[in-house]
Amino acid sequence: MSQTLHPMLNIAIKAARAAGSIINRASLDLELLKINHKGPNDFVTEVDQAAEQVIIDTLLQAYPGHGILAEESGRSQGAKDSEFVWIIDPLDGTTNFIHGFPVYAVSIALAHRGVVQQAVVYDPSRNDLFYASKGRGAFLNDKRLRVSRRTRLSDALIGTGFPFRRGDNFKRYIKMFEEIMQSCAGVRRPGAAALDLCYVAAGYYDGFFETGLNPWDIAAGSLMITEAGGLIGNFTGESDYLYQREVVAGNAKVYAQLVQILAPYTRVIKADEAAAEAASAGAEATPEQALAASLGLDAAAEPAAPAAPKRGPVRIRKQD
Repeated sequence: MSQTLHPMLNIAIKAARAAGSIINRASLDLELLKINHKGPNDFVTEVDQAAEQVIIDTLLQAYPGHGILAEESGRSQGAKDSEFVWIIDPLDGTTNFIHGFPVYAVSIALAHRGVVQQAVVYDPSRNDLFYASKGRGAFLNDKRLRVSRRTRLSDALIGTGFPFRRGDNFKRYIKMFEEIMQSCAGVRRPGAAALDLCYVAAGYYDGFFETGLNPWDIAAGSLMITEAGGLIGNFTGESDYLYQREVVAGNAKVYAQLVQILAPYTRVIKADEAAAEAASAGAEATPEQALAASLGLDAAAEPAAPAAPKRGPVRIRKQD
């Protein structure tokens, strides 16, 4: 790498490559892999756990006062009250990995007071390193990244991720998928959101949308996109997407067209999650709610009109 990198980014790259080595070694003999179920269609392997631990050890050795938010161990390690929090997905695309399908990645982001400052996404099977520092651009290996220049959704290639957990509303997702599929040139679903977001930053995709994602799935990729000149937000075009479990991204023109399609769905997503929480707490849904849930609708709300974005995500200053 020719450019001088931020010291914290260098440590994140070191951690990502160490995790990638563990993942690559394990990929050579997947039959030996021990697999556990976190839930239906939601897997965790000993590789996820070993990769996560080497990342955390590397980061905390350099920055013992920093906090940690990691997929497998949550906030159990690191400082609890630090303004600096490392957001880690040690193996995004575990299901792909288990099957030998070579689309998975290590994702590491550093947030300061909730704003992502440093980001690394490492694809170990291709030895591709995506990285970004706030205000300093996004890169793939040594190549500066820029989002695509396509302006019409009808010409755009859009990435997505399918819902897969029990409780996800498949019928509602199919409606979104159908509407977007008929509006664009093609839809792709490789199965690792961290890489999908990097593909938007690189211009491979013109846009991306998904529901049900966690902060560790999107934190690093979100900085790649803004540093590559793109936009990322929730379905109504606002910038509070990290904990909203809905995300849409793209170049500015395609992003705006995706938001117009997806905005009406945001209320039914919230209703679904509220109903799921009520169900897990033992509350019974009314017949109207049950019917609405089966149809992918919000029983308590009138049909939502497409919402105009209240405030767009911040576009970060780009430097050449």
